[in-house]
Amino acid sequence: MSVAPLPAPRRLSPEASRDAALDAARQLLVEFGPQAVTLKAVAARVGRTHANLLHHFGSAQGLQEALIERMARAITGTIRDAALRTRAAGGSPREVVDLTFDAFGRGGAGALASWMILSGNEDALNPILNAIHDLVDEIADAEHAPALRGETLQLVLTALGDALLGPATARALGLPAGAARDLATRALLRGREG
Repeated sequence: MSVAPLPAPRRLSPEASRDAALDAARQLLVEFGPQAVTLKAVAARVGRTHANLLHHFGSAQGLQEALIERMARAITGTIRDAALRTRAAGGSPREVVDLTFDAFGRGGAGALASWMILSGNEDALNPILNAIHDLVDEIADAEHAPALRGETLQLVLTALGDALLGPATARALGLPAGAARDLATRALLRGREG
């Protein structure tokens, strides 16, 4: 893995320094996978010292937890907006599916979540789980909440599974690469009809 450093560091506020580190951590996650999100790699990417990152995050685990919390807020915010557009008839269930699959796949959330689980740090997933819970509570009325919870569970698990082994499984079954997205969209549409 080659980590391209940024130009010589300039003086940043603590918030800007933390944000720059989280931006770099997300880039490393997407480019090289969760194992690349280390204090050393992030420090090299932002032109800071290891000690500077320790000051902001306390440890590599702290950095990864801050990253997953930030990603959870961004992901659920985007999905919330799409879900509200869908409800107002200005969007489609496929938009919600695509945003969710993209967040877990190309966005790196699936890989990071799996890495956290496999490394025994399941508590680090709480920001994602809490954000999903809050999203469902925000957009569901009492009558539709149980159905929306079930749809959300199915969508999240399908998107996570697709991020981890979807394309290979689809190829093995002779299905197109987007088959899981198509199935998830049909499931959402069936849920709305029923």
